[in-house]
Amino acid sequence: MNLFSLVFPVGLGLGSIVLAELVRDVYHVAGHYWPPLQSLHMLHHRAYRRDLSIANLDVYRRSQLYNDVPESLVMFAVTALVAWASHQPAMLLGSLYALGFMAGAIARSQGYGMWTDLTHEPGDLTQIPSVWAVNRTYHWRHHFDQGNAYFSGYLTVVDKVLGTSLSLKGKVVAVTGASGSMGQSLIQELIRQGAKTIALTSSDRLTETDRMKVVSWQIGDEDQLRDRLKQVDILIINHGLNVHGDRTPEGVQASLEVNALSAWRLANVFMSTVNDSTDRATKELWINTSEAEVSPAFSPLYEISKRLIGDLITLRRLDAPCIIRKIVLGPFKSNLNPVGIMSPRWVARMVVFLAKRDVRTIIVTINPLTYLVFPLKEWGRSLYFRLFSRPAP
Repeated sequence: MNLFSLVFPVGLGLGSIVLAELVRDVYHVAGHYWPPLQSLHMLHHRAYRRDLSIANLDVYRRSQLYNDVPESLVMFAVTALVAWASHQPAMLLGSLYALGFMAGAIARSQGYGMWTDLTHEPGDLTQIPSVWAVNRTYHWRHHFDQGNAYFSGYLTVVDKVLGTSLSLKGKVVAVTGASGSMGQSLIQELIRQGAKTIALTSSDRLTETDRMKVVSWQIGDEDQLRDRLKQVDILIINHGLNVHGDRTPEGVQASLEVNALSAWRLANVFMSTVNDSTDRATKELWINTSEAEVSPAFSPLYEISKRLIGDLITLRRLDAPCIIRKIVLGPFKSNLNPVGIMSPRWVARMVVFLAKRDVRTIIVTINPLTYLVFPLKEWGRSLYFRLFSRPAP
């Protein structure tokens, strides 16, 4: 008996469990959009308070019986059918998994085994939303942030495919550098996604609209935005400066202050507003660092300052109180880079497209090496920081 003959059935069995989970998530999506299932699924939503404690025990038991049990039967039927059609007995592991899920649902409908309802465990949310395996914070958003998103039960695959890993509808999103090409493009795309935007700018060229408020601020005044940022769900730090070939002390100071130190201060002011479970679940920081972290930009001070803020954000990610997304962009056309190749509107659409699929290091560039080198660099720096630094007590 060779290694393949042992590994292959194990792989099929684990794959059948993943299939069962995908079926469950598709059934869940149908429960929001297909009328015959909607009333049954709404029992599930009515069963919980905002802290995920049970609001009504009778409704909870009925939701287990009329929502979770049929769901598990569909899981069982699909996995059993696939096992039969493929003539692979190992695929029946998914069917056994579905039966176990059904047994748990029946027990909960009778008031037993409540501890098995892991994603609905009551209490404060202590973690930020997870990336690949659903935790309580991730699922909380489905109940109390946006019901028509965050559908995944244990694996986040379906949400990543559908673009429902992040809902921007109704979110308050603040964008610095709002008068620049990328800032304006991001705001337009966010508005198209249903967000309410705040343009943080030092320019007087922007005019308020129903979906965009304009707030004036200056570099160095980050702390004065604290009260405003308390009401913001997502902060996008997008402002920057390129002094090109300048290497004077003044150029050094300006590059560090605008590209690194101001962004660092503003990031920390925003994260200081993350105070409770709702904030941990819904607040996010997006920061535009640039592929200059790993590639030459033919502007030494731009590269130095962007690498500094990039490393600081990588360090902060280790124990951040909310999701932090890095936005790593290649050469787009703007006042900072008039010879840029990519359209800022297209870049903004790609940034939002990837964020909605919960990509936390968003890379949009024409340089294929960046897609390989940057994740390796990010992983290596993160590991180094984790090994040789410690969080604040």
